[in-house]
Amino acid sequence: MTVSKVEKETRGTFTLELDPGESGFPFLPGQFNMLYVFGNGEVPISISGDPERPDILVHTVRAVGKVSKALCRLRPGDVLGVRGPYGSSWPVDACRERDILFVTGGLGLAPLRPAVFHIFNHRRDYGKVILLYGARSPDRLLYTKELETWSRALRVEPAVGSAGPDWKGHVGIVTNFIARMDCDPAQTKAMICSSESMMRSMISELNLLGIPDREIHLTLERNMKCGLGLCGHCQLGPTFVCKNGPVYSYDRVKELLAKREL
Repeated sequence: MTVSKVEKETRGTFTLELDPGESGFPFLPGQFNMLYVFGNGEVPISISGDPERPDILVHTVRAVGKVSKALCRLRPGDVLGVRGPYGSSWPVDACRERDILFVTGGLGLAPLRPAVFHIFNHRRDYGKVILLYGARSPDRLLYTKELETWSRALRVEPAVGSAGPDWKGHVGIVTNFIARMDCDPAQTKAMICSSESMMRSMISELNLLGIPDREIHLTLERNMKCGLGLCGHCQLGPTFVCKNGPVYSYDRVKELLAKREL
């Protein structure tokens, strides 16, 4: 596919828009693609665009390794390899008429973004919707224009680790503010994305709110190489993250995540 647009989000983080051609590229919120930069290699990257815009394929990438740095160096007109979409999706249909609590931090908003798009586009189908989103500082927040747009129909609660006097949102670790989200635990589904250590803290706070494990959904990042469940690099106990995930209900993987170095 050809790169049609590159937008810098924050320092070292870029959003790439690809042209999938006339056939488009349908996908489900939460799925990922394997992106190949010729001469550099291939990496799994979550799709971060609007599911109702299959004419534009969007990925947000942070430059941290050889391939991701090569992705961030691409410019409009460059070509890269794409295969997918792969994996499971956020349960947006099962959430209809329910309240939804999104909790995420940093780049973790990218895999959740398609689900937020879907719910924003079909707002009448859902109850109360809260997006609690954390970053190190205001200049590290992703998708700031969309956060403003989403706030017209959703409750958007940004939190940063440090900020100047002009900042009007929360200051502190995002998990510190979960208890302040006035959720009805019997009515709420939670969707979370962050590092595994941070998600453990998020889940503890969600449980304290009364939200049970089966109503908490998370997306996992493992060392995916093939995307097809064949190579075994992303194996987590009896499950393969690329094939059975990356989105799981927490009750399915709770015991697996509790085992060290699994």
